[in-house]
This record gives sequence, C-alpha cells and structure tokens, in this order.
Amino acid sequence: MHIGVPLETQTGETRVAATPETIKKLIGQGHKVTVQSGAGLKASVVDSAYEAAGATLGSANDAFGAELILKVVAPSDNEMALIKSGTVLVGMLNPFSNETIAKLAERGITAFALEAAPRTSRAQSLDVLSSQANIAGYKAVLLAAHHYPRFMPMLMTAAGTVKAARVLILGAGVAGLQAIATAKRLGAVIEASDVRPAVKEQIESLGAKFVDVPYETDEERECAVGVGGYARPMPTSWMQRQAQAVHERAKQADIVITTALIPGRKAPTLLSADTVAQMKPGSVVIDLAAAQGGNCPLTVADQVVVENGVIICGPTNLAGAVAADASALYARNLLDFLKLVFTKEGQFEINLEDDIVAACLMCRDGQVIRKNA
Repeated sequence: MHIGVPLETQTGETRVAATPETIKKLIGQGHKVTVQSGAGLKASVVDSAYEAAGATLGSANDAFGAELILKVVAPSDNEMALIKSGTVLVGMLNPFSNETIAKLAERGITAFALEAAPRTSRAQSLDVLSSQANIAGYKAVLLAAHHYPRFMPMLMTAAGTVKAARVLILGAGVAGLQAIATAKRLGAVIEASDVRPAVKEQIESLGAKFVDVPYETDEERECAVGVGGYARPMPTSWMQRQAQAVHERAKQADIVITTALIPGRKAPTLLSADTVAQMKPGSVVIDLAAAQGGNCPLTVADQVVVENGVIICGPTNLAGAVAADASALYARNLLDFLKLVFTKEGQFEINLEDDIVAACLMCRDGQVIRKNA
C-alpha cells in the first residue's frame, strides 16, 4: 500500500506521524512510503534520515495523494482538499468533533481516530492519549520550574536554608502521575488529588500525599470508579467538598498542576478564581486542560497570565515541546494500530469484529460511523 506522511501545518504543531524507525518497518512489510520534504525537521528528523530508511521524499500533494495517510492531528480544510475519495486516514482526529468527522465523511475518506481506542490492556501499545499525556506531565513540571521564582528542592547552604517547593497536582491520570514522579525527582514536596479512589495507592507509591475527599453516597462512589479508565462527572455535593479541600491545599502550595479531563466535555473547574486570589504571590499554575476550557476559569489557552501575582500557564500542546520523543512514541502507536488493519500479506482490511478497529473507525464510504450527542 502507498502510505503518505505529510508535514503538520497546524500552528505550533511540531510532531510528525512517522519516524525512520517506523518507516523502515512499514517498508519491510512491503509498503511504499512518501514523506513530505521537511515533515520531520521540527522533531529533529532530517529528510536524509527518511531517505536512508527507504522512504521517498515528495511534496504535500504527493503525501496527501497516497492511499493511506498518517497524521498527527486532523487535516485542515486546505489539506482535506488534497485527499482523494477512498483514502484511509489515521491519526488523532478529535473524535468528539462531529463537524470534523462529517467533513471527512463528505470527502469519502475512511478515517480512524486513535483517541477513541478503548482503555484495555490489548490497546495499551497504541494508546496515543497515554503516550502523549506522559510527556505532557513531565514537561508541565519543567515549565512550572521555569516560571517559579524559587528553587524546587530544599537546599542547605552557607547563606541559609531554602525550603522545598510545595506542589499540588490535581488529577492523577497518566499526566498527573508523571508530573508527581518528575516533581519528586526535582525534590519537591507533593500532594495529589483525584476523584478515583483506585489511584491513591499509585499516588503514594510515587512519593506524594493523597488529598482524600471521602464519599458520602453510593452515587458518589459509583461516579468515582469512572468508565474505561476515565473519570466521570462527579455529583455537586462531592465537588463542593473537593473544592474546599483543594482551596485549602492550594493556598499553601507554590505550584499547582491541573490535569483533569473528561472526554468530549468541557474540563471541570478545580481551581476557582477565589482560590487563585488567595494563593501566594509567585505561585505557579500549569493548566493542562486549557484546550478543553481549563480547570481554572482564569486560564487562557496558550498564554501566560498573571493574576494577583500568581502565574497561570495554559499550554495546549506540551507534548509538542518534546517533539522528538513525542513523535517517536506516537509513530510506534500508529505502527501498532496498522497491524490491526493489515493482513499478513500486507492487504488493507477493516475487521469490525476487532473492538479496537471498530471503536476507532469514524467514517467510511461517505457515512459517519460514530456521532457524538
């Protein structure tokens, strides 16, 4: 099959959907690969490395003219116009955007959105959300350290002792857990909170203290368990108690990192404007939910704002700040997904009995397969 890897043109996007490592494996399976010239430069992959792996360099038209296209994010309208009907598209296509999926269907594109893959052990190797969130959690702590006007670790010097920074992490999914581990390596004192009781042990095993908000009803306990590894919206009663607990911890914290997301919904508010107003001057907030409205109402996507002396950062693509490794992990995710849609003979085949393939298939033959309410 002819596979195309175009240059990502979305503002701020530095990743690429294939690396020389994965291209070499695809070519070894009998496929032809065309990479748009310059596609990997922002991820520290030069054109000659792709050529050495066996790929052919070409233009955007060449890459988008392939039978199967590998992308990082959904194509723009201009890019979509270059894609022929019947083409297969695989990438992070935002499955919760009915408008995007409808446009792909209208073009006659068969599209697979890997964010929709189920959270099962079998799907772990192609879990793009986890591979990229892991990087975001790491980079969030480094970004916080960059803006924080003090040291992270405790230092005992001839000029006196410097106290360790107090870090509060809200949401202990993949990004949150990596943030805990990274902050611990930098010597911070860490507290973390999450609605799911199952993560308490993971939080404590990484050296953080769990901020416990007890459940008072069966409804609260049921929601806290979540679905498919994701949190569910919690009842108002629990959210009020958690808000009070977070308020008290945030007033004492030097750095707050928020990571709470609910797929397909606006991010929950975890850090109120009133709480920020009572945080210490020089404190830092890193809001990893900025792309979905933010966990703090004061967050501005892709900007750094200062409110009452508190520095609030709203990055929407932290994984792209570590483009080389982010691309390498993402490309391996794509490679593992392609194993499910290629036969041993290298023929493309959609097996809807495969739960991963069925979950990721967004549109086919001009029809939207999955539509969100």
